[in-house]
Amino acid sequence: MIDPLDTVAATIAARRGADPETSWTAKLLAKGPEKCAEKFGEEAVEAVIEAVGGDRTRLTEEAADVLYHLLVMCAARGVCLDDIRAELARREGCSGIAEKAARSSSDG
Repeated sequence: MIDPLDTVAATIAARRGADPETSWTAKLLAKGPEKCAEKFGEEAVEAVIEAVGGDRTRLTEEAADVLYHLLVMCAARGVCLDDIRAELARREGCSGIAEKAARSSSDG
């Protein structure tokens, strides 16, 4: 079975050089990483609103938008789905509290 996130990530990669007039993904990427980040933020806020509102169907739709726009934003900075998967694998089995503390101590 093909993972839909793999399909979305491949589509994003393929649309990088496409005509911005015919592809939403190409249009976002052509506007640069900052615009991609702005759009991701808008979608994240919409998902939060739906989570608070409790409409499961709308939350599911907004969550899909968030995942798509997250992948576009990351692609705009050269981060691919496999990079994200590798980071998640690196964190596997590590307490979220311990992992966050390790990042905080390495920042200072």
